[in-house]
Order: sequence, then structure tokens, then C-alpha cells
Amino acid sequence: MNQAGTPNVTPLLQQAVALHQQGRLGEAEQLYGEVLRLVPRQFDALHLSGVIARQQGDATRAVELIGQALALKPDQASAHCNLGAALHDMKRDADALASYDAALRLNPRYAMAWANRGNALRRLGRPREAVDSYERALALQPRYPEASCNRAAALLDLGQPAAALASAEQALAAQPRHAQALCVRANALYLLRRLRDALDSYEHALAVDDTLAEAHAGRALALHRLQRFDEALRAHDRALALRPQHAGTREQRAATLGALGRKGDAIAEYRAAQRLLAAQGADSAGLGRIAFALAALGEGEAPGRAPQDYVKALFDQYAGHFDQHLTEVLDYRTPQAIDAALARAGVAADGDVLDLGCGTGLCAPFLRPRARSLAGVDLSERMLDKARAAGLYDSLACADITAFLADCRAAYDLVVAADVFVYFGELAAVFAQVRAALRPGGVFCFSTERCEGGGFVLQASNRYAHAGAYLRALAAAQGFEILLLDAAPLRSENGAAIVGQVAVLRAPSA
Repeated sequence: MNQAGTPNVTPLLQQAVALHQQGRLGEAEQLYGEVLRLVPRQFDALHLSGVIARQQGDATRAVELIGQALALKPDQASAHCNLGAALHDMKRDADALASYDAALRLNPRYAMAWANRGNALRRLGRPREAVDSYERALALQPRYPEASCNRAAALLDLGQPAAALASAEQALAAQPRHAQALCVRANALYLLRRLRDALDSYEHALAVDDTLAEAHAGRALALHRLQRFDEALRAHDRALALRPQHAGTREQRAATLGALGRKGDAIAEYRAAQRLLAAQGADSAGLGRIAFALAALGEGEAPGRAPQDYVKALFDQYAGHFDQHLTEVLDYRTPQAIDAALARAGVAADGDVLDLGCGTGLCAPFLRPRARSLAGVDLSERMLDKARAAGLYDSLACADITAFLADCRAAYDLVVAADVFVYFGELAAVFAQVRAALRPGGVFCFSTERCEGGGFVLQASNRYAHAGAYLRALAAAQGFEILLLDAAPLRSENGAAIVGQVAVLRAPSA
């Protein structure tokens, strides 16, 4: 007993802490319990019992115990940080963020609290703030592999794979066998389309930790892109063995089955992903994406257009290497086909031009000489960042093209849509909107992929194709004169030319 009559638990507490530090959690927990039997309001025993509860996977108990400790001593930054970690485990991310902020008010130089704060911000969908928080941690502790690794993941969320790669490399310089950093490095390489390097990095990560499901799933994607579909399927299977309820992996496995020509199996796997998403309360975007993929395989009615979230995610992901992939891999020739069609149709220059679905601005060098002013609109802000950097547009807007056109009345002399209508099936509404956006005598030039018949089809590639007869009927309905509707090679796929069509239509002059 001390002079106040309280039992002296210091030796017992020291013994418990030593056992805790050795990883002997059960023995340490028993001694902390003994301390609390003797002194029920002992801060360290309550706090560290909570830490053990979290280490043993009981985040709810951890929150209870650490909360009791903080009620005794609310000025302890480490306890606030540990409470935040337990709340994070419970997916109470806003509460976790508040706990980390409390820790940092008490100790602004607490590197771990800054790093954990970044984790909460990232889960809350605030990646820019997360990056700033990780950088605050790294300014205090430069060799902090977890902070560098998680900063890399947040940079990937922001569509900055080159910066993410550098941050992952920083993590690996501090800890070369950091499996998660190797996986994030591979993710960055994958997005930079350095596929073989990505594959090596995934395999290095798995050599360190073969239970890392994310690395198996990423390896499967890289193998799929390299058209090594049988190996990709085995990698998907390994990822699913580790996390069988992961709908995204099932969806990706379905795509690989489709690439192998196993249509029935692909449909079944998409259905399995669909059921998982529904059971997990997924938003309509995920379910709509799978319904779209199923429709492309002939299961269900094709929607009038591709889901906006699907298109935006597709192009956000591609933004960093879009131009290189199109020109070097797909031999993309649509801008040149548009330019040649406008020249053949004798379309005058020096007007106000709108580039619908402008992407990174691949058409801009061909349109700029024809334009008094050049505007672009695209659904992907990351694509627009690339277009903005080229400096060829007078204005750029991030919007769905139909929403953008709804506010345009007799504003343009030329409207161009290059490789845009592959994401639209039904074009009647778009034609009407373009007609309203054109001045008298204005020109509408666009490309499509081709199909037979009198309508449109959703292809297995998840891209729409349109029949010439369908386009002619729409043009007539809006009073357009067809100046040109010719076949044109637009790109290549798996070494074969994709021949589509380019149209040049003129609006009535009055």
C-alpha cells in the first residue's frame, strides 16, 4: 500500500507491460486484470487492456476499455490514437478521425496519429486530405513505410499512378519486404500499363505473403491484360479462395471467362457477383455495371446507353496512359478519320466548335485549325486534366454530354463526337440535342462502330455498334442533310482492324 492506502501495483504493471511487449498477450491480459482488481480505475491497465483487446480482434471491447481510460485521463494522446484505431476497425471512420484529431491537438508531432488520420480520411473518400496527412507523418518520420505505402494508395485513388509509384518505392526503400507496398507498387505499374513490371511486383508481394488476396487479384488483372487468360483464371481462383465474398473479383473472373470464350460460365459468374453485391447492399452503380456486362453477353435487354459510372470509372482509370494505349496499342485513327471526313465534306473553318466526349484532347490538334473557339466536354475530370495541359481548348467542362447539350441553344457551328457513341445505343435524344445546339447550317460529325440491320447492338466488347440505316433515319428525323456517311478504319483490336463509319451531317440553314 502507498500512503493513501492504494495498493502498489507498479511492479505488477511493469511485469504486464513486459509480457505485452514480448507478444505474450494472454499472460499480459491476466496481469492487467489483476491490476484492475486491485485498482479498478488504473489508467494504464485499462488503456493497455483495450490495446490487447484490439490485437485479439475485439474492437468493441477495445473501444469500451480505452474509453474508460480516457474518462480518467483525457489528456493522453496515445490513448486517443489507439481509440481511433479500434474505431477504424469497426468502420466508424468519422469517429476514428475525431479521435486522431484529439490526439494531434495534444501532440501535433505524433507521426502515427497523422498516418492513421490519413487512413480514416481515405476510407471517408477524402484522398487529397489523406495524402496531406500522410505527408505530415512523413515529415516527422521520413522512414515510415506504412505511411509511404498508404500515401501511394491514396495517390492511386486520385488517379496519379506515377506519384503513387514513387511513394511505394519510398516505402520499399525503408522496408524491402513490405508486402502491401509491393502490391501497391504493382497497382501503380498496372495503371501505367507497365504490365510485365506489375506482374513481377505482384509476384514479389506474394513471395512475401501468399495470403495477400489483393495481390492475387491484381496479378489476375495483369495476366488478363497480357492475354494469358488461363493463368489469369487460376489467379482469380486463388484470390477468391482467400476472400470468396469479394464481388469485384468475381466480376473480373467473369470477364476472363468471357475472354476464354466460356460464355455460359461468364454469365454464371456475373450472376454470382450480382447476388453478392445485392446482399452487401451495393449501390445501383455496381449492379448497373454488371447488368450492362450481362446485356453485352445477350442476357437481358440492352440499355439505351452505358452506365455513366461505368464510363467515368473506365476513363478515370485510363487517363494516365490513355493516349499511349490508343495510339501504340490500338492504332487509334478516329481523329484522323474525322479530320479527313470534314475535309472531304468541304466544311468551312473559323467557327465555334464543340468536342463532345473530348477525353484527353486527341481530336484537338485537328479541330483547333478549324475553330474560332474550341470547347470540350467530358465525364472524366482526370481526362480533362490531360486535355487542359495541352492548352488547345478555350473552355473545358466536366459533365455528361447530354446534360451539357441540354443547356446549349444555337451555340456552335460544328459539333464533333469521336468514338463517343460506342457508349450510347439509342441516339435519337442526342441527335435532337445536337440539332438544337447547332446554328443554322451547322455541322455534326461523328464516328460509330458498324452493325447490320436497322438499329443498334451492344457488343460483347461492351461497346455499341450502329447500323447505317439507323443513322440515316435519325438524320432525316432531325432535318439533317447527310454530306457523308462512309466506312472508315477507326482502331485495331487483337491485331484486327475495326472498321466503323464516319458521318458528316448539316443542319438546315434556316
